[in-house]
Parts: sequence; C-alpha cells; structure tokens
Amino acid sequence: MKVLPYIHRDLSWLSFNYRVLQEAKDPNVPLLERVKFLAIYSSNLDEFFRVRVANHRNLVRAGKKAQKNLAFEPEKVLVQILKTVNTQQQEFTRIFEEEILPELEKHKIVLKRKKFTKEQLEFMTDYFHDHLQPFVHPITLMDKKIRPFLNNANIYLALQLSDKTSASNIMYALLRIPSDRIHRFVELPAKKKNTHEIVFLDDIVRHAAQFIFPGFNIIGSYSIKLTRDAELYIDDEFSGDLITKVKKSLAKRNVGVASRLVYDRKMPLEFLEYLKNAFDIHDYDLSPEGSRHNNSDFFRFPSFGLNNLKDHDLPPLKYAPIESAKSIFDAIDKEEHLLYFPYHSYESVIRFFEEAADHPEVTHIKIIQYRVAKVSRIMNALKRAVANGKQVTAFIEIKARFDEEANLQWGERLEEAGVTVFYSMPGLKVHSKMALIRKVSNFNVKLYSYISTGNFHEETAKLYTDFGFFTSDKRITGESIRLFRYLETKRKPEKPFEHMLVGQFNLNRKLEELIRNEIEIAKAGGEAEIILKLNSLQEKNMIKLLYDASNAGVSIKIIVRGICSLVPGLKTFSENIKCISIIDRFLEHPRVFIFKNGGDEKVFISSADWMVRNLHHRIETIVPIYNEELKSFIKKILNIQFADNTKARIIDSGLNNKYYTDGSDLSVRSQIEIYYFIKQQLELNAWAG
Repeated sequence: MKVLPYIHRDLSWLSFNYRVLQEAKDPNVPLLERVKFLAIYSSNLDEFFRVRVANHRNLVRAGKKAQKNLAFEPEKVLVQILKTVNTQQQEFTRIFEEEILPELEKHKIVLKRKKFTKEQLEFMTDYFHDHLQPFVHPITLMDKKIRPFLNNANIYLALQLSDKTSASNIMYALLRIPSDRIHRFVELPAKKKNTHEIVFLDDIVRHAAQFIFPGFNIIGSYSIKLTRDAELYIDDEFSGDLITKVKKSLAKRNVGVASRLVYDRKMPLEFLEYLKNAFDIHDYDLSPEGSRHNNSDFFRFPSFGLNNLKDHDLPPLKYAPIESAKSIFDAIDKEEHLLYFPYHSYESVIRFFEEAADHPEVTHIKIIQYRVAKVSRIMNALKRAVANGKQVTAFIEIKARFDEEANLQWGERLEEAGVTVFYSMPGLKVHSKMALIRKVSNFNVKLYSYISTGNFHEETAKLYTDFGFFTSDKRITGESIRLFRYLETKRKPEKPFEHMLVGQFNLNRKLEELIRNEIEIAKAGGEAEIILKLNSLQEKNMIKLLYDASNAGVSIKIIVRGICSLVPGLKTFSENIKCISIIDRFLEHPRVFIFKNGGDEKVFISSADWMVRNLHHRIETIVPIYNEELKSFIKKILNIQFADNTKARIIDSGLNNKYYTDGSDLSVRSQIEIYYFIKQQLELNAWAG
C-alpha cells in the first residue's frame, strides 16, 4: 500500500509565513509596506509559537507513551520547525539590516543604534527620566536563589555586569522594555534638516542602564523575550459551564508554561546557559533572533507622511444596487447579490442590519458572531433593534482564539441591551458566517439571509478578501432558520439539509459525493474538473480523495493561502493537480468550491477550510450559488487569480515558494486586476441602468 504524500501542517504553515517574508524582501513592494510585512511575519510567528509549537513541546514532554497514537514524531517535527525558523530569522535580519534600513536612509529615515550625538544622548537621558523610569524596574538574577517571573511576550534587556570595586564580581540583571506602554519608536533631534532620526525604545533603556546600575560596569546587553503557551485546551470539553472555564483559562493565558525564549544570537554562550538555568528552559525552547524582538511593533513604524512609500489607494467601491436602493429588502427581493470585499464597500452589510433595526416590518434578527470589530456599527444596530421592539438573537462563539475576551465582552453588552445571547456549544466551534432577518408584510412572512466567507468585522473587511451573499431564496433561508434553531435549542433538525452543507450533519458526506461524482465522470470518459479556493488544506481523507480524482483524470486547480498538506504534481498521485498561493496587500480569505458536474456546474461559497477541525469539530456552512450570473462572477474572479504571474507562488513538495511565471510579457497582479474588473463592471451596470 502506497504511503500518501503528505506535508505536516506546521511545516507547510512555516512555508506560508515565508511567503509573507518574501513580500518584505520584494523590492517592487513599496518600502513602508515591506516594513509592514516584517510585522505581519513576526506577529504570525509569535502566535504560531504560543499555540502550535507549545503543543509540540507538550507532546515531547509527555513522552513516548502519550505519543503512540500520533501519525508523526513530535520531537522530529519540532526539530524541523526550529531549524526552519532559525533559517528564516537569519534571513529576516538580513532583509532588515541590508535592504530595508539602507532604503529607509535613502528617504531620509534613519534608525539610529549607535554614534549618537551629544544632543541625542541628552535627549535620551531626559526621555528616560521623563517617560520611562516608572516602568523600567531592574530585576537581579541570582542562580538557584531567585527565579523571577517574566511577563509573556514582553521585551527585556539582559545585562552582564561587573562590580566597579571588584571586576571579577560578575552579576546578571534584567530591565523590562515598556513597549506595551510607550511607543517603540522615538524620534530623536536630527543632525540634518528634513531628516528623521529614530531610536528604538530598547536603546534608550540600554543607554539609561548606567543610571540604574551606577555601581557597575555594563559588560554586555542583549534583548530577550519569553512567550508562553496560549492554548486554552477547552475545545474537547463537553460539559460544565463553558463561559466560566473560558474566563478562568483566559486569566491563566499570560502565566502559561514557557513555550519559547527568544534571544539575541550574539549573546555569549555562558550567558545563555545562565538564563536557561534561571528560567528552566530547554534547548528546544530556544529561538535565536537578531538584536530586536517583538518585531510586530513595526505595524506602528512612523511614516512621516511619506504616502509615496505605501501602496496606492484602492478605495472600496460603492455597490449601488444596495447602497442606493430605497430599501435593501426590495433590492434583495428583486435579485440576489454577491459582493467581494474589500473591493466592494462593506456598507451594504452594515446597511442590512441598520435598516433592519429601524424597519417597521422587521420582527426578528439573528446573527452568528465569531469575530467583530471593537467599534461596530453592526453590534450597535442590534442593540438599537431591541430598543425598537425587534427580537434579536446572537450566537457568540467564545472559543474564537485570541478573541475570546472580546467576544465575552460583546456578549455581556448585547445581553445588557436586551439581545438574547447564546454562547458556544461545548465540544464544537461554530464557525459559520451568517445572519437572518424576518420581515412580515401584510401577514406574509419573508426571510432574508446574508451568508459570507468572512466575519462580521468592519475593520478586517477592509483588509481581507471575502464573498458576501444576500438572498431571499426560500431554499437557502429555510435551511438558515433551521440551523439557527439548532444553535438555539441544541435539538437536531427533523428535516435534513438538502441545499446547504452543514458541519456535523451532511457536510463531509456531500463533499465526498461531489468529488466521487467527478471521479466517475472522468472514468466514463467525460470532462471532469474541480476548482478549490481555501485558506488551508490538511484533512487526510479529502487529500486522498483528491489524489484519487487526479489519478482518475480529473483536472484539479487549487488556490490555497496557508497550509497545504497535499503535494501537487507527483506521478501516480497528483499529476493533474496544480496549486498556487497568492500573498499580496489583501489577505486572501474566501473559500470557494466548484465542481464541473458534467457541464451543470455546482458552485459553493463556504466558511470551511478542509482541515480536521473544520470538517469534524465545527459547525460550518457551505452554500450553493444557483444564480448563473453570480456563478460567472465567482469564476471570473478565480480565473484572474489563476492568471496571476506576479504574486502567485507555486506549491510543491520542496516548499520552495517559487513565483509562478507564464512567460508572458504582460504582468498580471490579480488583486489589482480584480479591483479594476469590479470597478468596470459597476460602471457598466450603472451606465446600462
């Protein structure tokens, strides 16, 4: 029996994050956007260590007995992860030091780290005393006598000191860098006009160390950071008060087990060994980096108004059929609408809720909340709807990682306003992205569904690409209300889902049937094709089915943003599978599944990736698009993406992330092409109307 080609999900994820780093080193990307991609890469990696690597380390610590049912060797994977990250971090440092800093200097932005002028040193001294001193507390390290607690993900300056009265008396200490309270980048008095000179907060503290330890000589100073296990380990809890458990787990998140010690790779080995002993750190907990950590702070790197060093603006396009309609409900009654964010304005979605809140014929509003903005017009509309006498129900998933606390807070605020709030289902995450509105006119009940591939989050809707679908089709609205009743009552629907594919009910079975149908068509000599767009592809059964389909002659094309455990292009396995990944200014987030079906194409949009967690442990929805014009719109979007020869990378067995090229002299950057395609389409429709 052949062993299926399969890339471990975490190694594939690291390959994805390297694609992000590729954007930082691409000279064609505007300079300040390259700085932003350094921040994205670093932010991604921090979360990866706090969740995924922490899990691997726990498995290694658990020993062989606990590992016997695993399909991989945790220690072997962990070693590969650390080796890959170390290589990437070296490249990160090179990109920053050798490429980005010199380019910044060309534009008169200088990041100073040494050779400060007398005026700048005086400024740094004053800045420390005026702004930093209350937050910079020295911590003395004493081997086997004092083991201080380091705050999660905070930066510390590790100092090697010698007593001025006795040079042989070596001492170690830490200084906390208060970058969570004070802006990480501080502008210095510049030597030249029209030049901006910046210093890291770290270097101001490094300069001030002499005032904090006046009786010592500072031999060396090195930046360190400790990150802690952030997994809540509550997904599999099937009983008890889940909200209480989440709250307790959140309180422990920042005091979890150490999952990584990040340190300056120039730190002397004896100092590193001392820190390992001081904090009970193992070799596989070590992560060498450059002299600066928490590089996600580059999100706030000052731009000094140099907008020419950023991406040119692509303002969201007004979708007139909804935004200019007298009534959004009349507009949906007239025809279905499919929007593609952030190219289309998110205003249509906001209006859906705001009009419902005030419309005299609307009686009920239902919504599933997975992630929402801190300041949300949608949430405010729900509260206003209650004040206007509507019955409003919100299902809130409180196990949305790193949004647990925000979702709990929103749940409490909605409950205070009178919204009926239902919380997470123990043992399952609810990941569907949908809302339902009930309207009664002349005793006739009408339902309106909004179903999306993305969250109800007004801020990420400006950065993530997602499809949003408005419909009053009874086939969809009827099954939408059935799903909401299940979430509210926890009683399984009496009638099966026939149109929507719903996790825990018919989703896996239907997906398998759709793939097998293409296999049978190909075996019968017909033209068979599967087109997929996903964030992640990892579930082994689905990968095996895709391999079977490829071997049967089915043409398979995949766009995957992140994890791809499937290996395309291998003889006897995946010769008919082509796979690309697109990383650009917007984060690719939609899930789209297209099956040729003998010419009667089936097109779906979905909340679900093809991962174990999505297909087996979540409530997900896959929604059919029946309207031929909307099907065509989706296919045109995907065709543009498959033609991308600028930002598309080829997914292969070597995780090489080579850029896709087609030999054409015409450059196709799909995200820009899609913007102008949609703009032209809206203008033509306005002209025709």
